[in-house]
Amino acid sequence: MTLQQLQYAVTVASAGTITEAAERLYITQPSLTTAIRELEKEMNLTIFIRSNRGVAVSKEGEVFLGYARQILEQTELLKEKYTNERQWGRNFCVSTQHYSFAVNAFVELIQKYAGEEYDFNLRETQTYEIIEDVALMKSELGILYLDDENKNVITRALREKELVFTPLFEAKPHVFISSVHPLATKKTVDWDDLAPYPYLSFEQGEHNSFYYAEERYSRVLRKKNIRVRDRATLFNLLIGLNGYTVCSGVIDENLNGENIIAVPLKEQGLMKIGYIHHKKAVLGKLAQAYIEAIGDRYGGQISVPGGSKKGRK
Repeated sequence: MTLQQLQYAVTVASAGTITEAAERLYITQPSLTTAIRELEKEMNLTIFIRSNRGVAVSKEGEVFLGYARQILEQTELLKEKYTNERQWGRNFCVSTQHYSFAVNAFVELIQKYAGEEYDFNLRETQTYEIIEDVALMKSELGILYLDDENKNVITRALREKELVFTPLFEAKPHVFISSVHPLATKKTVDWDDLAPYPYLSFEQGEHNSFYYAEERYSRVLRKKNIRVRDRATLFNLLIGLNGYTVCSGVIDENLNGENIIAVPLKEQGLMKIGYIHHKKAVLGKLAQAYIEAIGDRYGGQISVPGGSKKGRK
């Protein structure tokens, strides 16, 4: 097995077809096919499932490619350390709950470090999938929160997957509502205030329990419930139906618009928002830079593995 074969496999997975991958790698299609088959034979596993529509990564292939990406990233770190080459790499993936600050940090990362060619992936997805993405090393980082209600269940899931949670910052519970909502002028709101209005939350698929919910106080019984999959739909419904959702209170007008505001909720408790990574992986420079971008805006003293400490601005 060679580093070149690992790079070939990762590129094929990204491209989705042997033809496209061969073009990206500037080699012939037969040569790439042979290299991949030799790798599969040597490792005694099927990395890709072939069809007339292209290639799909097998379940065991996902695990293998996760380790392959880590090896390639560590190779870049070695080059940077011992050859004085500033190689940030061109590939980075983060899986996150639906947070505007995660998008802001992603934008800042690309603007500063991506260069002329890059292949970045920002996955706003369900909580369980975030954990799976990082466990399989599809994503280098995952962004989610812990609180008194979900901490035991989520921590156990992370431990079973050999993942580590590192806090970024703490947030008091708020509600997102429309700027013209009947409650928009209130300094704080409580459950009685919110009772007449529809409650919006993000769907969690097969793992749609309150332990995996993105919103605090998901155990509270509500008469009007709407579940959605993406942030744009949720915000449209907040405006159109005078709905609300429970959130961290971190809001960005550039991304969320002026029509959405955050109002403090009269409930005790904190959301501890942080990142997860695989304990066997050393975070690459792009992952470190992404964490620091969040810390610059929202964090206290955030420790970055392999990096510095960043304070709040």
